[in-house]
Amino acid sequence: LADAGNPSAVCIGDSTQLLASGGASYVWNPVSGLSSSTVFNPYAYPSSSTIYHVKVTDLNGCINYDSVLISVNPLPNADAGNSLAICYSHGTNLQATGGTGYLWHPTAGLSDSTIDNPFANPSSTTWYYVMVTDQHNCRKSDSLLVTVNPLPSVITGNDTIICNGDGIHLNATGANTYHWVPAFGLSNQNIANPVANPTVTTTYVVTVTNSSLCTKKDLPT
Repeated sequence: LADAGNPSAVCIGDSTQLLASGGASYVWNPVSGLSSSTVFNPYAYPSSSTIYHVKVTDLNGCINYDSVLISVNPLPNADAGNSLAICYSHGTNLQATGGTGYLWHPTAGLSDSTIDNPFANPSSTTWYYVMVTDQHNCRKSDSLLVTVNPLPSVITGNDTIICNGDGIHLNATGANTYHWVPAFGLSNQNIANPVANPTVTTTYVVTVTNSSLCTKKDLPT
């Protein structure tokens, strides 16, 4: 009694072992994608869903036939999302798509490596890879680069005492743009070295932005 075995499914690129029984010799077809067409248990590497037929011959020379379907499932359309840039200590949510299960690595800087949209806050520029699994347990990976830009290295002057009615130049360095608050008593909020002429004791705080659009706040000490 010829038996070609049970139907099964594989992911494209994977293999499965056929298993026929019932005779003394076996001939499979089609031969394409088989490790051998004349053994009872060849490995099959089909590129698409294929019905394999086996001719089974017993010791008496009697012949019977059976067949088995090997279904081939496509790989998931894994997408880790677009590469992006963040400022140091400012994280972002990653967003992978294409499957039902996700596994990210490296895990450093991730809130959860087993979800599609973990929060990433790496301390340095990092390639993140995600393995995406679909409902057929087929897997495919994708990656993205998270570039970590440094914060500006802002330097401000020291605390200063002035007489009422006098003015003084504030001074900040280390960035491309500057914004001082409060505006009270300042000649210009948006330059590195405005003249401050407050009528009451005032603490001025400057927010600086570098070429990567990373910002940092500082105040005279």
